[in-house]
Amino acid sequence: MHGSPTWTTTDRLARQVEKLWERGTILSSFVTGTSIFPLRLALKAPSAADLRDRFGDVYAWVQKIRTAPCCRVVLREFRHRIQGANSLPAEIWIDSMEEALRLIGKQKDASRFQSIVDVTRQRQPLLLDWLAQHPLRALAFEAEWERFLEIAAWMRCNPVPARYLRQVDIPGVHSKLIEENCGILSELFDIVLPPGAIDFIATGAGQFEKRYGFLSKPLRIRFRILDPSLKVFPNAPNADISLDAKSFASLAPGVTRVFITENEVNFLAFPEAESSMVLFGAGYGFEMLRPVEWLSKCAVHYWGDIDTHGFAILDQLRGVLESAQSLLMDRDTLFEFQSQWGREERQATHNLFRLTLPEQALYDALRNNSIQENLRLEQERIGFRWVERAIRMLS
Repeated sequence: MHGSPTWTTTDRLARQVEKLWERGTILSSFVTGTSIFPLRLALKAPSAADLRDRFGDVYAWVQKIRTAPCCRVVLREFRHRIQGANSLPAEIWIDSMEEALRLIGKQKDASRFQSIVDVTRQRQPLLLDWLAQHPLRALAFEAEWERFLEIAAWMRCNPVPARYLRQVDIPGVHSKLIEENCGILSELFDIVLPPGAIDFIATGAGQFEKRYGFLSKPLRIRFRILDPSLKVFPNAPNADISLDAKSFASLAPGVTRVFITENEVNFLAFPEAESSMVLFGAGYGFEMLRPVEWLSKCAVHYWGDIDTHGFAILDQLRGVLESAQSLLMDRDTLFEFQSQWGREERQATHNLFRLTLPEQALYDALRNNSIQENLRLEQERIGFRWVERAIRMLS
């Protein structure tokens, strides 16, 4: 008993053209002017054995393929010993762009893309190569495309604008449009702007303003003075203070020890300590501390969770403050509070190069799950008397 034939169907012919659309090949030709048509499609036809053993199925297939919409079928003659002379499809061709679009029902989409190409050719021809490479992405942004071109034109006239995005004044364009589409706009700006107007070191959505010379809101550092005798802010003892990074760098707080903790409640409840302050950390990211010259003269202690990401953050901090020490991120603390162990859902597993030998051993044990799978001890689960004792021992 024969199985189902694997000969090419009309649906498979259409699917071949759909794949060309999905790869952007068809639309790219609207930009380049290089047509891929006439295009011969792949065809799997019946074999000689099929003609001998299942002539009826072959005959039905031939009739179906010969009526394939939008296709030109090239036949070849064959002779059957019983049925006599017959014609079998040997080649299938799509002769024109119009027929290809009609076959897959993309005429309207193609017309929309042609409008995008036309307006781009008129206003920002430098972006035509990008259109040829990313036609479907451009089509997805059709509603905003003309405004993107206006933004690109404004940037060409105002490289390194040195203003906030909110201050960009383009008719019909609001700053939210730029903020919400910085990914694609970054690709366009990289094309239309001269290299000298781009900070190529700044990458990613979070660096959009820096990359193109916009002003960004200042980074803020939150801290508390832990020594009541230090009158840094005489009218606000024990104050919870936030300053922009530049103002923080200009302080003369008179401290010799700085603690950094990632937990807000720990930051607020941090015990008093002579000649000390505590900073509220912000996870990964300590570059704002690099310009703070007086900080390099202080003993810096980082207190994070005992988990893989806690050690990864510590490692990153040492890229800015090489002498930073860990606090309560050791094996004794971990096992003292075994009853408080939790689970770290997504572990860091990459190699770290700035840990001490004991820290590295504990990090390896955590990432290799040799103590317990996905082990985590959050800093707020450590008893407060244990915290106070550790701080007293530093004095």
